[in-house]
Amino acid sequence: MGTPQGSPGRGGLGFLFLLLLLLPVRVLPQMCVWYGECGVASGDKRYNCAYDGPPKALPEDGYDLMQELCPGLFFGNVSTCCDVHQLQTLKNNLQLPLQFLSRCPSCFYNLINLFCELTCSPDQSDFLNVTSTIPYYDPILKKNKSSITELQYFIGDRFANAMYNACKDVEAPSSNVKALGLLCGKDVKDCNATNWIEYMFSKDNGQTPFSIIPIFSDVPVHGMNPMNNATKGCNESMDDSTGPCSCQDCSIVCGPKPQPPPLPPPWLLFGLDAVYVIMWISYMGFLLIFFALVFGVWCYRRRHFVSEYTPIDSNVAFSVNSHGDNGKITCGERLGERFENGLRMTFTSWGAFCVRNPRPVILFSVVFIAMCCSGFVYIKATTNPVDLWSAPSSQARKEKEYFDTHFGPFFRTEQVIIQAPKSHPETYSPYPSGDDVPFGPPLTKDILHQVLDLQDAIVNITASYDNETVMLKDICLAPLAPYNNNCTILSVLNYFQNSHSVLDHTVGDEFFVYADYHTHFLYCVRAPASLNDTSLLHDPCLGTFGGPVFPWLVLGGYDDDNYNNATALVITLPVNNYYNDSKKLMKALAWEKEFINFLKSYNNSNLTISFSAERSIEDEINRESNSDISVVLISYLVMFVYISIALGHIQSCRRLLVDSKISLGIAGILIVLSSVACSVGIFSYFGIPLTLIVIEVIPFLVLAIGVDNIFIMVQTLQRDERLQGETLDQQIGRVLGDVAPGMFLSSLSETVAFFLGTLSTMPAVHTFSLFAGMAVLIDFILQVTCFVSLLGLDIKRQERNRLDILCCIKSSEETGGVQHSESMLFLFFKNQFSLYLLKDWMRPIVIAVFVGILSFSAAVMHNVEIGLDQSLSMPDDSYVIDHFSHISKYLHAGPPVYFILEEGHNYTSLEGQNMVCGGMGCNNDSLVQQVFNAAEIGGYTRIGYAPSSWIDDYFDWVKPQSSCCRVYNTTGQFCNASVSDPSCTSCRPLTQEGKQRPQGKDFMTFLPMFLSDNPNPKCGKGGHAAYNSAVNFINNKTDIGATYFMTYHTVLKTSSDFIDAMRKARIIADNITETMGIKEKNYRVFPYSVFYVFYEQYLTIVHDAIFNLCISLGSIFLVTTVLLGFEVWAAVVVSITIAMIIVNMFGVMWLWGISLNAVSLVNLVMSCGIAVEFCSHVTRAFTVSTKGSRVERAEEALSHMGSSVFSGITLTKFGGIVVLAFSKSQIFKIFYFRMYLAMVVLGATHGLIFLPVLLSYIGPSVNKAKTRAAQERTRGTERERLLYF
Repeated sequence: MGTPQGSPGRGGLGFLFLLLLLLPVRVLPQMCVWYGECGVASGDKRYNCAYDGPPKALPEDGYDLMQELCPGLFFGNVSTCCDVHQLQTLKNNLQLPLQFLSRCPSCFYNLINLFCELTCSPDQSDFLNVTSTIPYYDPILKKNKSSITELQYFIGDRFANAMYNACKDVEAPSSNVKALGLLCGKDVKDCNATNWIEYMFSKDNGQTPFSIIPIFSDVPVHGMNPMNNATKGCNESMDDSTGPCSCQDCSIVCGPKPQPPPLPPPWLLFGLDAVYVIMWISYMGFLLIFFALVFGVWCYRRRHFVSEYTPIDSNVAFSVNSHGDNGKITCGERLGERFENGLRMTFTSWGAFCVRNPRPVILFSVVFIAMCCSGFVYIKATTNPVDLWSAPSSQARKEKEYFDTHFGPFFRTEQVIIQAPKSHPETYSPYPSGDDVPFGPPLTKDILHQVLDLQDAIVNITASYDNETVMLKDICLAPLAPYNNNCTILSVLNYFQNSHSVLDHTVGDEFFVYADYHTHFLYCVRAPASLNDTSLLHDPCLGTFGGPVFPWLVLGGYDDDNYNNATALVITLPVNNYYNDSKKLMKALAWEKEFINFLKSYNNSNLTISFSAERSIEDEINRESNSDISVVLISYLVMFVYISIALGHIQSCRRLLVDSKISLGIAGILIVLSSVACSVGIFSYFGIPLTLIVIEVIPFLVLAIGVDNIFIMVQTLQRDERLQGETLDQQIGRVLGDVAPGMFLSSLSETVAFFLGTLSTMPAVHTFSLFAGMAVLIDFILQVTCFVSLLGLDIKRQERNRLDILCCIKSSEETGGVQHSESMLFLFFKNQFSLYLLKDWMRPIVIAVFVGILSFSAAVMHNVEIGLDQSLSMPDDSYVIDHFSHISKYLHAGPPVYFILEEGHNYTSLEGQNMVCGGMGCNNDSLVQQVFNAAEIGGYTRIGYAPSSWIDDYFDWVKPQSSCCRVYNTTGQFCNASVSDPSCTSCRPLTQEGKQRPQGKDFMTFLPMFLSDNPNPKCGKGGHAAYNSAVNFINNKTDIGATYFMTYHTVLKTSSDFIDAMRKARIIADNITETMGIKEKNYRVFPYSVFYVFYEQYLTIVHDAIFNLCISLGSIFLVTTVLLGFEVWAAVVVSITIAMIIVNMFGVMWLWGISLNAVSLVNLVMSCGIAVEFCSHVTRAFTVSTKGSRVERAEEALSHMGSSVFSGITLTKFGGIVVLAFSKSQIFKIFYFRMYLAMVVLGATHGLIFLPVLLSYIGPSVNKAKTRAAQERTRGTERERLLYF
């Protein structure tokens, strides 16, 4: 038997069958769907030619392009489905995404992979399916071909999602937005993998010549294998020469989003504010101890039948009627008596001299006043708000000067906010499909045309200065000048190039509107830097001035990022500022004046506008000051009339014109005003400028102090009886010897306190203290010289029965001379008020009430707001108030903020670049990255957006793959991307080294080109418009000095918002300086915004307030100690009372809504001075009293001084203060009427109610040396009797 015939054959056939099954897979050829270009689709866009053959070998002249664009296909004989023309088209079409996405290499790698596979893959037929063609005749080859008009692109879901995830966080530094916002056709938050790819392949985007329909699947569909190439995550390196994307462009590199630190927990006790609880417990404890002591003393007195006038400590004073020596006189008492006696004798002799020699004294005073006032020829007034609120040595002022010096002064801002109250929202339905989009009332086409008419009218406003015509174009900010002289106009109309025809541009037919202004608007708010809206309109979004118009700057009142819901339009016109060119500045001011006048008279019933110019605030403050002159004059007139009438004491109607002292009162007022004028004149000699606060506050202050002294002198003299044999000059000298030490005490205390106040770094407080101290000092000198002489003359007139004012006329009423008299007010204080106030049952009540008020004020003073609402500085009827209100209501972006890196940084080294930049390879704690991180938690940091980074855009611009950086190969000069010239070559070679960041000499060679390059459709990264002023060159452009990175604050509405924004920005900058490791070097990073110089004072206002008020109190204590004859305890009592007044002022500020700022701090410092007037005279009268007990001495002091202080300060000021309530100025009503009223009421109640009661409890014991000296002086004279009532 043999082998069956054919068996081997059957085995061979089986093997052959298997081989045949395998052969198709192994030998199936690669197939294309297109090759080459044929036919024009539109403009310069061409169709691809249908081709179903195998890939063709790429000509060698395309190798460089293939290696540059699609290195993954550069192998073997480089057989592809594209020719060189298609590669060039691919390169051109990738320029826009290259400029924005190449900062994240793995993102761009995935994107270019998508397009390379589409354009050139030899396996096209696996995932591309042609669905529509049109015939085409090739005129060169004279062949019939087919042009592809539509095809399907099968893409793996995994690939699409991975590509999107790698690109979704990439920033566009110059636009402060995500790059996908420029490339997705949708808002970033609505963009995803599928609609991004769909948009890129849509014919409607204006870039794609024919429709490419993406179909997403990870499994084969309809026999097609989706393209699902390997991808790179943004946290992966593309190759050995590149790193992962930066933290700014790849959130997974950063880790979790930064979180703001938790707010410090409130300090609570028992669930209530801890300060409230502590003060309440303290007050209750005080009341318990105090009333226990009072009750114990009362019981002690009842048990021992002691008089109620016996002092609590049983210290029976040494009476003048006691002839025995009740105690040894200490050295301190003897020193105090000698000092007191020296002052009394000095002023007694001086007073007698002035009365005996009135003409020389008055003449000398007039000459002195005239000499001082001659300084008025040098007078200067500070109106510049920067000088008013910011000290030249302050950090913010120095930083402002640094910014102005290196980058030019911050521009002047003219702004209009527009609403359309009669317009209604409308709904836009996109073609061919899509959700309806609501448009806010001001975004209807008719309203936009009206707003554009208004904008054009503003642009055409003409002003005249020095016989020259001034228009906006002469003063505006034009960043691309001289190549482009268009003014920067931040307006929604600049999306339409400020053109009615562009606004009306529509594409459609008789049935449908395919694209119109709605389409263009929706694209531009997402991609404001775009040069082509990629709709059928193909209109640019970039402003005519060459820069982007960010929607958050020109639209207001929208929700979230739905700009289409805007209820207001904002037009902002930046105007050049000229600090060092007065002529150009005056031109700008002239134009602004016409701008304001035009808008004041503008009338359009369909539009409601609010507006302001840079000069508006200063203009309105000046107008306010002028309008309030009448109110202030009436206030002073009321005080003058009262003083003139109240000084006289009329004995009978027939002696009305003789006993009145109108002329003396007027003379006293003129002396007070002359002291102010002298102070102004003296400091004008030294070039120290006046401020508004000096003009408004110091006359009030000096009038309070001066008039009080006048009343004390005149009324004491009126109550005094001339002794037997005593002449007029001796009497006035003796009276002056009694009262002048008290006047000297108060005046010197105030002068020293004010002069020490000049240590303050706040310009407003410093200037006020300087002028006030000098005015108070001169006022005292003139009062004890000129006024004493005038008083002597007036008494002589009265004794001769000559009429007041008409002193040449003699009255027919004869009397026996000037009789001493006691006014009704004096008698009221003596016989009723002082006795009632110092009753045993009343005194504890007074102490309890005042300590209670103090406790309340201490509990709430930490809640007093800090800052000054700028609207308060405006008159009630000011147009600027409406604008401030609309800014707060509508605006969505705060002021720009610049993070400035000072001169000294090395940008040409890789290490130096990594410290600053925000792209690939940059440090995770670089300058740009830290500001970006801050913007991520803008609600806490007050940083609203990622920073514009010139260095990152420069790195994208200079890449050899980009068409941006080119030079003429013959001259080496810069060649703009829009220039078509074969001699223009890439700045850097397309080598591994060339793809790296430029360093050293290369960095400096190409940077000036970048900063001079204007954006154009082929290169949107040109830095001229965005960064021309951001880099300061030094050493003839061979090195970089200071640079800035700009962003915006979040919306800032209140003073606390502005203060917090500045504080947080400085913290960020300090942290950047520290992490960059440059803290020990001579440069740093600091933030700058235009408002910092005004709000810096509030960072230290609490410290400044404590410092100034403590300095004032300390100086008052020291001066009072000395001038009271070294009565330390009396000085302590005065200081305690003044401190209570100050604390209670803070309580009133909280109750009345008065914030702590420079104006209120000046008033608080002034209240120290006025409080001295209320307290020092009563205290001194208490210390010199020789009554037997503290209660009796307090009664005597209050009786003698109370009426003069009350009539001299309280009543005088009250009339003047009430008039201030009728002022139009809010700042007058709040900071002057309210604070002055509080000042006078608190001063009067503490000085005339609380202080006498406090002295009756813990006043200093009687000075035995003074008592014995008084006994010796008056022994055997009628004066001994008169020492007591």
